[in-house]
Amino acid sequence: MDIQAEKLRLIEWLASLRDSNTISELVAFKKSKEIDWWDEISEDEKSEINEGMAQADKGELIPHDKVMSKYDKWR
Repeated sequence: MDIQAEKLRLIEWLASLRDSNTISELVAFKKSKEIDWWDEISEDEKSEINEGMAQADKGELIPHDKVMSKYDKWR
């Protein structure tokens, strides 16, 4: 199967659709296939992000230029 050709056939078919029910079903199908990156990361990563957000909310921030200078040797 030529995946690119099949995609083009689907696009052409979708562009010609007039049935709003079919379009609604396709939109619902698309939404069901969308993956939220938050659901894909580990609990440790979520914890680190939440900790960083809490620090930011408290104003405990490090300026970007200081962070970049710290890691300058690896850039």
